[in-house]
Amino acid sequence: MEKNITDKKYLLDLISRFKTSGVLVVGDLILDEFIAGDIARISREAPIPIIRKRSHEYIPGGAANTANNIVSIGGTCYSLGTIGDDISGQNLVNVLNKNGVKTDSVVIDKNNPTTTKTRISAYSKQSVKQQVARLDTLPEPPLSDEIINRLIDSMNLYIDKVETILISDYENGVVSEKLINHCLKLAKEKGKNLVVDSQGNLGKFQSATILTPNQPEAEKVVGFEITDQETLKRAGDYLLKLTNSKAVLITRGGEGMALFESNGNITQIPAYNKREVFDVTGAGDTVVSTLALGIAGGMTMPDAMCLANLAASIVIRRFGTSTTSIEEMKKVLLSEFV
Repeated sequence: MEKNITDKKYLLDLISRFKTSGVLVVGDLILDEFIAGDIARISREAPIPIIRKRSHEYIPGGAANTANNIVSIGGTCYSLGTIGDDISGQNLVNVLNKNGVKTDSVVIDKNNPTTTKTRISAYSKQSVKQQVARLDTLPEPPLSDEIINRLIDSMNLYIDKVETILISDYENGVVSEKLINHCLKLAKEKGKNLVVDSQGNLGKFQSATILTPNQPEAEKVVGFEITDQETLKRAGDYLLKLTNSKAVLITRGGEGMALFESNGNITQIPAYNKREVFDVTGAGDTVVSTLALGIAGGMTMPDAMCLANLAASIVIRRFGTSTTSIEEMKKVLLSEFV
């Protein structure tokens, strides 16, 4: 494995496999809405600035960002989740379709709004742009049995078009116990990989192919801090036993990544980019989407992890939720990889 981590030609060959793979992303679809403008004056109604709107942008978030990352690096992606019968849902579907994500599998829930995170930023001639407010529009879980059953029907319809199921759980209600059990059942029956990225209780996901907690999430589950190699290994072993999964990937920020496989293999790699970290927002989505697409293309888990590390090192150089591409990954690999 040591040779592969620094072998440019080997990794370039791996990247080319992305175009042959498909992933079904199951999870909480989120619309990130960004409104920005300049400060005109202070309001007479309250001690707040009046902002003259200059820009309005929609970006996929949550499971939608994961889906967006998959198509940006050349894969095929079917997005499975819910939106509300509202303008935010239309905007989210429109931006996903524009980017190449397939949304026929998305279910409209007329009893819940589209999960939307609206960020308002302002600036003046004397200052840089700063976020001044955030408004969240959230559904009220649990989802109805009717909606869960429609999601399951949609999953059954599209499962044969992909090699991997990716669960992206932001705990907004889509990833219910019934849906998890169906994902596990379908993956086993159809011989599909099951990749899990969850901010919740990892013990809910039994017999997955791989789970991808970051270090704080892993520490929360295992009940102790990861401070050295001993505690890192103990955490990896604990999570493998807890989930009965084939592998657990703990992402550790500036400390890199650690992959624990049920066969006893442990692979650690350093972070590829520590010097130009501007924003880690959405980096976890980039990691899991690259990992899932790599596994869908038949890569070993250590190889897929290396490419996920490379992709994450690129998106953290930009502000806000972001994606990368095959071309950009190749460029960075050729110009910066040592």
